[in-house]
Amino acid sequence: MNYISIQNIDSLNKWVKEALKIKKKPLKNKKLGKNKTLGMLFFNSSLRTRLSTQKAALNLGMNVMVMNFTSEGWTLEFEDGAIMNSGASEHIKEAAAVVSQYCDIIAIRAFAGLVDKEKDNAETVLMGFLKYATVPVVNMESATGHPLQSLADAITMAEHKTEHRPKVVLTWAPHPRALPQAVPNSFVQMMQLQDADFVITHPEGYELNPEITKDSKIEYDQDKAFENADFIYAKNWSNYNEYGQITNSDPNWTVTADKMKLTNNAKFMHCLPVRRNVIVTDEVIDSENSIVIEQANNRTYAAQLVLQKILENGK
Repeated sequence: MNYISIQNIDSLNKWVKEALKIKKKPLKNKKLGKNKTLGMLFFNSSLRTRLSTQKAALNLGMNVMVMNFTSEGWTLEFEDGAIMNSGASEHIKEAAAVVSQYCDIIAIRAFAGLVDKEKDNAETVLMGFLKYATVPVVNMESATGHPLQSLADAITMAEHKTEHRPKVVLTWAPHPRALPQAVPNSFVQMMQLQDADFVITHPEGYELNPEITKDSKIEYDQDKAFENADFIYAKNWSNYNEYGQITNSDPNWTVTADKMKLTNNAKFMHCLPVRRNVIVTDEVIDSENSIVIEQANNRTYAAQLVLQKILENGK
């Protein structure tokens, strides 16, 4: 069993309920991971993903090994048949096979390069480990998805569920750096599994991959999108069509208190880290309706559920 995409979940509602049970008694299955090792391989930086996944593994009694490939590992080659007479020192064939001997589960974090769309969509790093590893693989954020984050988002929304069918808005917001589409992609896929009025709002030209958004509603007027919303999820992403480019930095898309007044007293969500007063104003993120810290806490239980299912599947 691998956990690569939110679409690997057979029943989101069932998984969320199981995660909430884990949250109440996180050490209940402390013996499940005894003598098992989680190897966490980071090709990019991390705070919440690293600490929450490590804590989840420890809650299950697992040993944890962490390696930062950017500073500690050999540069890897992923192309089959490559003549390795330049930068890369080791091929993924050997690397994945060797790590598989040391670990019972391998978790990978490797962002999009935002230069070559075709390469990023091919998920070179993640797919390389999937192809050559001999143990289960977990996606801790890849070029096109962040399924641990979207599972945590679903858990958090369930804890704040409305009595009515909720309106959920994913809004683009400005950012000084070009960011990948991984988080919004997985959030969209997660929302497509929910019974909700779901709206994506962004400037024209900032459409996500249409193969992911499918028939999700898109609204280019942010104010209109915010009307009567129950949840506002803010996130920046760079241009998908003019790949990796910042073609809009309009500060009018920042989430402000005035915009939140258009909502149905909506909860504010963000995956963190967040650029204050760029993505969202202090007034909003520090308000009682901000649930970003709860989201971050639920990252542990999302990861723990995934690891638990993999361990149980391997019994």
